[in-house]
Amino acid sequence: MPHPQLSASGELKHLLTIEGLSKALIHNILDTARGFLGVNTRDVKKVPLLRGKSVFNLFFENSTRTRTTFEIAATRLSADVVNLNINTSSAAKGESLLDTIDNLVAMHADMFVVRHASSGAPFLIAEHVNRTRGEGVHVINAGDGRHAHPTQGLLDMYTIRHFKQDFTRLRVAIVGDVLHSRVARSDIHALTTLGVPEVRVIGPLTLLPSGLEQMGCQVYTDMKKGLKDVDVIIMLRLQNERMRGALLPSAQEYFKHYGLTQEKLALAKPDAIVMHPGPMNRGVEIESAVADGPQAVILEQVTFGIAVRMAVMSLLVASA
Repeated sequence: MPHPQLSASGELKHLLTIEGLSKALIHNILDTARGFLGVNTRDVKKVPLLRGKSVFNLFFENSTRTRTTFEIAATRLSADVVNLNINTSSAAKGESLLDTIDNLVAMHADMFVVRHASSGAPFLIAEHVNRTRGEGVHVINAGDGRHAHPTQGLLDMYTIRHFKQDFTRLRVAIVGDVLHSRVARSDIHALTTLGVPEVRVIGPLTLLPSGLEQMGCQVYTDMKKGLKDVDVIIMLRLQNERMRGALLPSAQEYFKHYGLTQEKLALAKPDAIVMHPGPMNRGVEIESAVADGPQAVILEQVTFGIAVRMAVMSLLVASA
């Protein structure tokens, strides 16, 4: 069965996951994003690629950063943007997810940006619109449960490529709550597809899922050993809202062993970059001296994220 995010010719018609995307397609998205970085200046405020298109942001989970960057991206492409307030929508009154989608499609929605607490919800929507609407409606997964966050994974890859150029010579460490992190899964799929020879995952056993070795990762529970000579460090937020039961003794104990400090950062290569998908918990997974230090590229990730989301939207519309 073909993947619902790809057309019969292999073009991207939805973005649901990085898993299964080809190396060439990922690089095409990143190359397209590079061309949009200039659309952040006073001289070039908008491009007309989505003029006349309606983009609906459907965030069934709270988010400020991701929803805002999608809104900015769509606006800079000249789309009409509708932010649906889920708490006061018909969905809050018992309407099913797919009935909500059908009603919005009847209002001439062209694209849905979906964040949902349930893994697979964007897939369900994509399969539904494929079946009922053909090629004209697109779905972007803005994060589903513990499963995937593909645009975050892509902007992370853009950031790494921008600062390190060659994926095939890198050691990359992903640190923290991998068990509950959809970002970690998207990053791992992207890094391995792009040819990174050494992907390390670091965290306490209670926050590491099974099967990481099968995904191509080396697993470390000792942060100092795991950070030795790495080129890129991706810190993850503790996903307290998704945890069930006490998986950690305390935030202070976690910071002692797995928080990124200047002392631990010194174990990495001198030109290593520090990344974080945000929002950061200072003093829990990262100290301020590192977050605000010269090796941190966290704010650059946010800037690149707008361009990457513009690239995804423009490629989806171009494939229609």
